[in-house]
Amino acid sequence: MARYTGPMTKKSRRLGVDLVGGDQAFERRPYPPGQHGRGRIKESEYLLQLREKQKARISYGILERQFHNYYVEASRRAGKTGDNLLQLLECRLDNVVYRAGFARTRRHARQLVVHGHFKVNGKKVDIPSFQVTAHDVIDVREKSLEMTPFIVARETHGERVVPAWLEALPTRMRILVHQLPVRAQIDIPVQEQLIVEYYSKK
Repeated sequence: MARYTGPMTKKSRRLGVDLVGGDQAFERRPYPPGQHGRGRIKESEYLLQLREKQKARISYGILERQFHNYYVEASRRAGKTGDNLLQLLECRLDNVVYRAGFARTRRHARQLVVHGHFKVNGKKVDIPSFQVTAHDVIDVREKSLEMTPFIVARETHGERVVPAWLEALPTRMRILVHQLPVRAQIDIPVQEQLIVEYYSKK
């Protein structure tokens, strides 16, 4: 599936939030690009809702149609639609690999998954959008263990906090999914209720 491959700093500046994490270029200029970037823009209710949707969509590296499909699935499930939406996004295999500290960014995690370096419950999975479930075991394939990205991941493990719903075992390059995440465990600067309001008007 196609995906955005352009500069993330430009998107971060447009939306006013660091979508990558540790983006020094964004920290130097945390205002929208262009000659009117520092000018005040009247922020309508629609603009605020659209901005939150774009933050979530771009953070997880998803195109519009797929993101809308996630919203539809979230609205079918019991509970709060916004919480369900973020849970679906967090349970993507590429995001789990990123959250466990086995990749520098979600883009990097997506690439590693697409190249077939991971097994879920003993079966090779190369689909970034694969949904992990509680008690899944994710391993780096034996052939891939000595590749540079995974050597670096082992050496730098601990620099990023692993969320409580996951457990990373860097010595074995294994990820244990203890449970599905709840909203309090999802660290992303998004107001999901505004996303729900955005789609409910369509």
